[in-house]
Amino acid sequence: MLRSNIGFSRGVCRTWVVVLLALVCGACTDSDQLTEKQVAALEQRVRDRWQALSERDFEKAWEFTTPTFRASFPKQLYVKKFSYAVEWELTGVEFVNYDAPAAVASVVARVMSKPTKQTSTASLLVGPIPNNLRERWIFADGEWWFSANY
Repeated sequence: MLRSNIGFSRGVCRTWVVVLLALVCGACTDSDQLTEKQVAALEQRVRDRWQALSERDFEKAWEFTTPTFRASFPKQLYVKKFSYAVEWELTGVEFVNYDAPAAVASVVARVMSKPTKQTSTASLLVGPIPNNLRERWIFADGEWWFSANY
């Protein structure tokens, strides 16, 4: 009888250990993934930034960059880095990956670009060019921020 009680206790203990490990691992996995709502918020920020770029509102686009970037890179310089010779149109956003420890998400912005002035017959024939631009977005202070590669 003593042997069966010990066996039962060990079995119950093992079961609880397995259940607790599963809960802990499950909690870790959940925090490493973005919810649909978080992905939707990220994708909207990407769209909003590209809308500003399409409208040539580069000052507004600067506001999507990380607070650290904005602290070290003045808005006036950021605005001057853009060319007025190209038009952009965002055609899609694709969430790619999320690195939870770094709080960094990767997205692909699908953008059609074309020159504003058709300077050659070749540029007229080529037309808009599709681009898949991989972007990094950092989650900080409850918001997604574009990580400029400088």
